[in-house]
Amino acid sequence: MKPKLSLVTLGVRDLPRALAFYRDGLGWQPAEGSNEHIAFFGVGERALLALFGREALAEDAGVPAHGEGFRGFTLAHNVASPAAVDETLAGAVRAGATLVKPGQPTSWGGYSGYFADPDGVLWEVAHNPFMDLS
Repeated sequence: MKPKLSLVTLGVRDLPRALAFYRDGLGWQPAEGSNEHIAFFGVGERALLALFGREALAEDAGVPAHGEGFRGFTLAHNVASPAAVDETLAGAVRAGATLVKPGQPTSWGGYSGYFADPDGVLWEVAHNPFMDLS
């Protein structure tokens, strides 16, 4: 199997609310193929983030929709500086996110913080001075 990640789908409790957060709050524009049942956002040259109803996504996967707490993964958004980390975290909070961990120096020499989107999905906002991922 060729190593590649092309799509991350978040199962959201309230699709209109999640769409408003990512579109209006964070300023992301929905991509082609979005409709009243699913929203796609380009997150790189060949990758998409999708928002899909939580119950429908669980049904599609054949698993129960319940489940709370830490989901065992985070999503990351890298920026060019520590100041940009703080600005991005503040913008996410203004858009309706919950600040989980303010920006701070990391053990690996970078700078990062975390916010949770309206469905509790954890996003790390990071500056990595050793690797340009911004």
